[in-house]
Amino acid sequence: MQKNTATANEAGEAEGRSRLALAQTEFDPEVVYLNTAAMGLPPRRSLDALHGTLEDWRTGRASPPAYDAPLAASRAAYARLTGVDPSRVAVGSQVSAFAGLIAASLPEGSQVLTAEEEFTSVVFPFYAQARRGVVVREVPLERLAEEVTSRTALVAVAAVQSADGRLADLDALTSACAATGTRILLDVTQAVGWLPVDASRFAYTTCGGYKWLLAPRGTAFSTVQPEFADEIIPHAACWYAGEERWESLYGGPMRLAEDARRFDVSPVWHSWVAQEHSIDLLTDVGADVLHAHALGLANRFRTAVGLPPGDSAIVSVAVDPGTHKLLEQADVVGSVRAGRLRLAFHLYNTEADADRAAEVVDGHVLELPGEPG
Repeated sequence: MQKNTATANEAGEAEGRSRLALAQTEFDPEVVYLNTAAMGLPPRRSLDALHGTLEDWRTGRASPPAYDAPLAASRAAYARLTGVDPSRVAVGSQVSAFAGLIAASLPEGSQVLTAEEEFTSVVFPFYAQARRGVVVREVPLERLAEEVTSRTALVAVAAVQSADGRLADLDALTSACAATGTRILLDVTQAVGWLPVDASRFAYTTCGGYKWLLAPRGTAFSTVQPEFADEIIPHAACWYAGEERWESLYGGPMRLAEDARRFDVSPVWHSWVAQEHSIDLLTDVGADVLHAHALGLANRFRTAVGLPPGDSAIVSVAVDPGTHKLLEQADVVGSVRAGRLRLAFHLYNTEADADRAAEVVDGHVLELPGEPG
């Protein structure tokens, strides 16, 4: 039995490598691109679809209802990636719009807990509720779970920190919140696409599509647990959120969808055409394969420059001031966040990419092993 299990595992790993290799043929960057945490690259299938729909637009052959299909397909694929039913998924164009709906739904005087230096699209909507007595309390990410109290109405935090790639301890956080009845709004923008996420564990999630989901800017997803949906006022209610959207164009009464589609925001049509094909590619490869690949490359880079292994596809490291120029000269594209070099490894990256970046950075790291990175 043990031998059969090992053989099955080996076959599964081989199949995963094959799917990954096939997916990588759809990308042809002209640089070592390690900046997915800022903006993802499109696969060829997405570009082809986008060019086709733009040509239809140019020639007058585009039809607005035709854009419903790629959006519905994207919604369903995102639901598969995050472990929920499509009826729990709302779509829009940016994370802050969905965070704003949750912020506006909080009772007056609510206390919101978040991580220090959290991405502002996650926390600004809650600070904007200060006139209603909503209080935002920032604590170190590592202490987030232990800072949850019976007074905490909501924890708003990213699964993976944008600035440095640190992962929130979601097991500890969900346990702490279950004990106090606290809800969680989890931003998965820097997670879904490389890190397996089960959105069903959280009251609400949000996700921007233009990073790890490889879409043009203009796509976003949100999930809402059904038992909380009726408490949220759909402040951005529009024709697209209607139960029969093409029959909800004029006049009252309100006739929104019964499920999470009631929170849909009128879509950026062309972006969703590309999103459908990008997210299909990711689901074809599989969340576990994507995770192993991205994390493996990140740790290959970490080891090569003398850093300890980590648990994130995003590497954040303090380097000599001139290192950024050296990377630019070597055609290695990363970014700087919170004063540190940030490199992100994804589907289209290879061992050669990790090694090339390490060649440039090695000897310029300002941290000792064991420090963050």
